[in-house]
Amino acid sequence: MGKTVAVVTGASQGIGRATAIRLARDFDAVVLTARQEGELQKTAAAVESAGAESLTYAFDLREPRSVEILVQGTLDRFGRIDALVNIAGAVPQVDLFEMTDAQWEDGMALKLHGARRLTIRAWDALKASKGAVVLISGSAALDPKPGFAAVAAINAAILALAKAFSEQGIKDGVQVNSVVPGAVMTSRRRSFMDRWAPARGMSVEEVKQFPEKAGIARYGEPEEIAGLMAYLVSREARWLTGASIRMDGGEIKGV
Repeated sequence: MGKTVAVVTGASQGIGRATAIRLARDFDAVVLTARQEGELQKTAAAVESAGAESLTYAFDLREPRSVEILVQGTLDRFGRIDALVNIAGAVPQVDLFEMTDAQWEDGMALKLHGARRLTIRAWDALKASKGAVVLISGSAALDPKPGFAAVAAINAAILALAKAFSEQGIKDGVQVNSVVPGAVMTSRRRSFMDRWAPARGMSVEEVKQFPEKAGIARYGEPEEIAGLMAYLVSREARWLTGASIRMDGGEIKGV
């Protein structure tokens, strides 16, 4: 058996970076992709320090050719793919009545279609290794509001896409699940707060009170989501497939 290999998209920051570093404890090699070369190299260094070999691809998965380069390059280097964790993709948080067609299309291009395209291209390798796939969604899918309609709609589409992949995965021996995180404090969220609050006549401190208003104790940490990702692609979780796992501190109260 060759080296076990995990592929993580969106690995330059936030949940993607935390997941890549966490998976370095369980896999021999972690393949990293994101658009930010400098930040990606920081993740690669942390992965190496955690004990795994790294391979980086700094490009945009909205481009179909990038998917081909990523998968073929991984197979040329390591000969297999055991886990694929689709994390890349930020969706604009723009009001439903203000969001343009171009913004809608851009939001779907990476988080939905990039993940779909990459999972399909990697599928044969995942079949061969009896591997696992995780797609990341978000709690907005379960509680859509006009202020972030695209986030909710695209995240809901990802849940459906993961279910469809999991149905095929039962036949092909590929485990597929999705993760539904709530409010996680990443650098992207901090930047959003800094822009969003003043535009609405609010202070950043007021926005930081979201956990209290949502009925949760605090914001989540990227490392907490990373731990869940690691479990979902582990051998201990092999009977868990077709599931949408919500981790949001209790924000969504519905059954």
